[in-house]
Amino acid sequence: MSKAKVTGHFTRFVKPILEILREGGGVMRASEVVSKAMDVLEISEEEQAELLPSGSPRVKNQAFWARLYLVKGGYLRSAKRGVWALTEEGSQMALDSFDPRALEKRVSRQFQEERKRAKQQKNALVVNDTEFAEDVQEDDLLKVLRDLPPDGFERLCKRLLVESGFEQVEVTGRSGDSGIDGQGLLKINPFVSFNVLFQCKRYAGSVGSAMVRDFRGAMQGRADKGIIITTGSFTSEAKKEARRDGVPPIELVDGDDLVALFQDLELGVKARKVYDVDQDFFEDFR
Repeated sequence: MSKAKVTGHFTRFVKPILEILREGGGVMRASEVVSKAMDVLEISEEEQAELLPSGSPRVKNQAFWARLYLVKGGYLRSAKRGVWALTEEGSQMALDSFDPRALEKRVSRQFQEERKRAKQQKNALVVNDTEFAEDVQEDDLLKVLRDLPPDGFERLCKRLLVESGFEQVEVTGRSGDSGIDGQGLLKINPFVSFNVLFQCKRYAGSVGSAMVRDFRGAMQGRADKGIIITTGSFTSEAKKEARRDGVPPIELVDGDDLVALFQDLELGVKARKVYDVDQDFFEDFR
């Protein structure tokens, strides 16, 4: 059986996530934690490219399930979107004796009990956990982006770059141009500016290191920096290739980054307020 077909259980991510967060001071960006965990587990690019029926990367999905169980188990706390943080218990627990499978069983029982209570309270107002509601909304936004025609997605990326401070942005995508879809100017101050080339990938899966190398070859001698924007994700090898010493750096913007940018710029999204039911408040009235 090929390595690409051997997919591990999500619990394999539990200990690496805890160890990486400890080494990182207890708080890190989610994408950084997942990328480092893949390196620790030596997950191949082939496995990272595997997709679920929904179109999302299987390995990344496993990492986020591990994070969910760690939050429910009390070892990680809900920080701001895209940030993973240890709780006091997560910082001080003994990792050597920690059993990820025991955590899985304990949290699974919690889920079962919550579903049972929800069925018993037939008249209770049910409100989705804000965090999971955000995940659904992010998936909805990414689906909209992936369903755009190629030229529409390129024009949208241009709009995003302009909104982010780039100047003289043009979509130049032509066949035979080695995947370069546009160019722009990033002005740091009156004395310093960078010519930038960008590439747009409407992917559900992962962009690998080969695409990063090809893009760098295409931009050689034509720009100071490059940007690859995708609705999917980047493999850990692609991230290493983008920051490799001795060559022009390439910035990688994945689906999670895109969602954050659209939200920060309030571009194509509408903010709304979400309320959670405080069950404790109603105890005195039952």
